[in-house]
Amino acid sequence: MTPVYSLIDNRTRWAPGDQLCAFALMAKAPRVGSVKTRLTPPLSPEDAAELSRCFIRDMAAEISAIADSHRGVGVVAFTPPDDAAAFDDLLPPGFHLLPQRGSDLGERLLNATEDLLAAGFAAMCLINADSPTLPRRRLAEAAELLRGPGDRVVLGEADDGGYYLIGLKHAHAYLFHNIEWSTPRVFRQSIERAARIGLEVVRLKSWYDVDDGPTLRRLYEECVGPPRTTEDPGVSRGSAAETGRFLRELAARNPAIRALLAGSPEKALHR
Repeated sequence: MTPVYSLIDNRTRWAPGDQLCAFALMAKAPRVGSVKTRLTPPLSPEDAAELSRCFIRDMAAEISAIADSHRGVGVVAFTPPDDAAAFDDLLPPGFHLLPQRGSDLGERLLNATEDLLAAGFAAMCLINADSPTLPRRRLAEAAELLRGPGDRVVLGEADDGGYYLIGLKHAHAYLFHNIEWSTPRVFRQSIERAARIGLEVVRLKSWYDVDDGPTLRRLYEECVGPPRTTEDPGVSRGSAAETGRFLRELAARNPAIRALLAGSPEKALHR
């Protein structure tokens, strides 16, 4: 039976006294032709959409695993805002959906922050939906940092110069305006913006998101290789079970993917 996911709107209210943290994946509806386009080729549009679905399933499972113990609520902030049906059967019970609002990424991030705080959350983490092996400990750490007294921004730097997570207790619009999104300057500019308004910055360990051939190969090696920990002793990466299963299937049936994952990304991507 398809789970029923509650839609967050302007009537949704959690009790402020519950001091809940929203763990919100920022996700595009995983429709054919609209996601993972930098990986087509070697992926077909259909395979790219399925890979995106696997990412969402795996990351939502990691959030669900820590939500109760860290007073958290799982959310997917999705675009386009009229396609909630794209997430049917992708999320664990208890997840909520929030339509994204805004014409660019900065507006959508700010509006998601405002909408979640207006719904009664004491804090929120907006999380990149393209990092399926992100250690759940990063999410737990962000929630713990936001629960402390005083105002701050929690930022998890991505290897490409962006960030995979931003956590806030208040909506600071200046953090999102006129940032050079989708460039290696995003994280640095965000740090500079926080400094200008006197906002404390707490940095999480870096991680990576998957949006091109080299990062897909890195993901494959993590998913199919022997179990290992991250650079922090005792902190295991996310299991990414659905993603690993699908990558094995792709490698078995797609010669271009096999070439990419075997270490010939340029050849594979230009076939």
